[in-house]
Amino acid sequence: MFSFLQKPALMGMDIGSSGVKLIELESHGGKYRLKRFGYAPVPSEAIVQGSFMNASGISDAIREACESGGFKAKEVATSVSGHAVIVKRISLPSQSADELDETIKWEAEQYIPFDINEVHIDYHVLQEDTIDGQMDVVLVAAKKDLIDDYQSVISDAGLSLAIIDVDAFALGNMYEQNYDPSFDSAVALVDIGASVININVMNGLVPVFTRDITSAGNLYTEEIQKTLGISFEEAEKIKLGASSDSVSTDVVPREVEEAMREVSETLLGEIQRSLDFYRATTSNTPIEKVVLCGGSSRVPRLNRLLEERIELPFEIADPFARIEVPAGSGYEEQLRQASASLGVAVGLGMRSTNES
Repeated sequence: MFSFLQKPALMGMDIGSSGVKLIELESHGGKYRLKRFGYAPVPSEAIVQGSFMNASGISDAIREACESGGFKAKEVATSVSGHAVIVKRISLPSQSADELDETIKWEAEQYIPFDINEVHIDYHVLQEDTIDGQMDVVLVAAKKDLIDDYQSVISDAGLSLAIIDVDAFALGNMYEQNYDPSFDSAVALVDIGASVININVMNGLVPVFTRDITSAGNLYTEEIQKTLGISFEEAEKIKLGASSDSVSTDVVPREVEEAMREVSETLLGEIQRSLDFYRATTSNTPIEKVVLCGGSSRVPRLNRLLEERIELPFEIADPFARIEVPAGSGYEEQLRQASASLGVAVGLGMRSTNES
């Protein structure tokens, strides 16, 4: 199911536990222009720990997102992450593409903690021939049940699944297009979503370390909901600094602020441990900065705590820094509000178009 090749006329679709984000881009003059954008919320607890608990609700959200953006394309590029997805960078003796096709399955068995018959496997060669006669390969495996879930909800929405990528790689595509990656430094892309934190450390254009943390922004919402005895939707508003119907942010109890700080410390501790592991096990260039994105990156005061805890400079990613948004498109306000959460969808949209 995985493919690292580009195909034309695809929608970039990010199916998250909080919502479905759809992006369609068109290329012109070596750059990209936004063609269509769509969003629809996913029912609460429709996706739990990466598992699809309400498939019909997810399909309905996909249809709603398509309708909201007036999409005409029927083929989709989407991506996966979480505990059912394994990404490993491995070194193998240099060999031809045909030889690698033959040997990759047997090599994969050493690195994948699942029955090899229960996963889809793909790979991408990063470096053809190193000095010591080895080749660097990114090995990707995803459980077949997970792929089947994505195939089903997309098919039930009347669309066709053309490509499945990995969230961390889609973030890399977004960063590569919008910024100027340098091989003299490494950058940690950290996407804090509702249920997963995706980390991709890139040295130039090459992903050198990836990790998914299956605790994320929903922890804030759950703590606020428990403390105030309010609905998940109202707690979500407070998490992002807005007033709910029953509680104004001007009178948020000290207990809520303390609970949010504790969640921030927990999540930042997980991020820090991942970056420390990278430093301890990788001889590549040290991390120069953290680039933060994801819907939960907008949590008030999280950025300041991140800078204090991780002791690295950081910036908030702009997925549309070098993408033209046509004047009068009607998307300006939507993109302003949702930009932080669109890194993966934009990366998928870039990957799925060809230069015209």
